[in-house]
Formats: sequence, structure tokens, C-alpha cells
Amino acid sequence: MKNLKSGKKIVVHLLLILGSFLMVFPFVWMVLTALKTNTEAIAVPPTFFAEVPQWANFTKIFTELNFGQFYLNTFISTAVITVGQVFFCSMAAYAFARLEFPFKNALFIILLSVLMVPGQIFLIPQYIIVQKLGLLDSIPALFLPGLFSAFGTFLLRQFFLTIPKEIEEAAIIDGCSRIKIFFTIIVPLSRSALISLSIFSLLYGWNSLLWPLIINTSTEKMTLSAGLASLSGQHSTDYPLMMAGSFLAVIPLIILFLIFQKQFIEGIALSGSKS
Repeated sequence: MKNLKSGKKIVVHLLLILGSFLMVFPFVWMVLTALKTNTEAIAVPPTFFAEVPQWANFTKIFTELNFGQFYLNTFISTAVITVGQVFFCSMAAYAFARLEFPFKNALFIILLSVLMVPGQIFLIPQYIIVQKLGLLDSIPALFLPGLFSAFGTFLLRQFFLTIPKEIEEAAIIDGCSRIKIFFTIIVPLSRSALISLSIFSLLYGWNSLLWPLIINTSTEKMTLSAGLASLSGQHSTDYPLMMAGSFLAVIPLIILFLIFQKQFIEGIALSGSKS
């Protein structure tokens, strides 16, 4: 019996090691490719290490691609999207969870139906709206469609429903308004859910590619993902430069994950349990 349990543990550990290797290897290969010349990067058979490490690729991407501006644009749009989704989704979720108003159920069904529709369906309507507002090829165009999330509203609503109503009823007896109850009671009690939504919103904003490519044409308004995509040409692609940029683009996400690792895991577990 003990041998059987030991055998199972060995198999599990081997599978975990294999899974870890498969997860880490693409990142390692990205860094190694960033240190190669383009000839070495496309060589067949592929070479694992560069003959002479090309550290200049990490500075070249700033001089040839305006990478610093891409970073700034991405940071601004991601920050606004994250704050916007947490603010608007939490208020909408509280209304669906606690308030009574006309067509509440119908509106919530519409909200749920949005979750079932591919996001690409909304690209043309969003583009037309941004065009009518005169915001094409601008920084606000990057974050305006992402200020609200149907998923975020649904996630927070499900969490708010688990908060006992007696707490709010006691606050109402003490003379608190709905706004005060929301900001002083609901928000502090929903810290884990709000952090979860913040993480998802941040990842969405930072990794957004299709919308920035559609809405902006000038390099001064591009984000990291869109800027890196421009390195892929019709006839040739500078793979080392692309990998160097990808490495620099993913560094902030790695740092955030290391800092908020516990909250990140709790967020994934929460989204699964509440949704």
C-alpha cells in the first residue's frame, strides 16, 4: 500500500515538473532569442545560445521603436481601465444585488447575454461611437470601451449577494444613506472581490492588442502589444528585437504577480466559486 502511494506521488511530481518546464520554457526561449542575431534566431536547426550575446537589442528597441512611449500609453490606458471597471462595475453590481428598480431582471438578463457574445462583435459599434466622438487615434480611445465590464459586474453582484442584508439594515436604522453604506460597508467587505476584478482588468488592459491596432494608426498612440505587432513585417521580421520587447513588456506583470501572488490565486478561485 505504501509503495502504491509512493508511486502515485512520484507520478504526480513528475507531471508537475513537466508542467512547470512547459510553462517556463517559452519564457526562457524568449530571453535567449532576444540575445541572438536575426540570423541565429531563424537558423535551422535552431541554436539554443547566442554565439555573441546581443545585449544591444534591449536598448535598440527604445531607439528604433519609440518603446518608451508605448510603455507610457499602455500604463495610462491600463490604469484608467482598471480604476474604471472597479468603480463602475461595483456600483452597477450593488444596484443589481440590493436595489429595486424597473426592468431590473430584464436588464440583468441582457447583461448576462453580453457575456455569451464574442467581444469581436462589438468592435464595429465601438469604432463608430469613438469616431462620432472625434476620438480616433487618441489615448482616450484606448480605454473608453474598457471602462465597464459585464463579467466584472456579474462577479461582484454574486459576491455582494453573500453579504448579510442585516448589516445594511442596521446601517439604515442608524441613518446611513445607500451611498454611505456602499462606500463604508460594502466596499471594505468586498476587498477580495475588488482585488480579483482589478487583476483581471489589469491583465485585460495590458495585453489588449486588437482594439489598439484598429483604433490608432500613429505610432505615438500605440500600446506595447500593438507596437510589438508592428515588428512583424510582410517580408521580414526582426525576431530578436520582438523578443526583447516582449521580455520588457512582461516584466511589470511578473513583478505584480510576485507581489500580489496570494491575491491573484484567491481571485482565480473566487471567480470560479462565485461565477
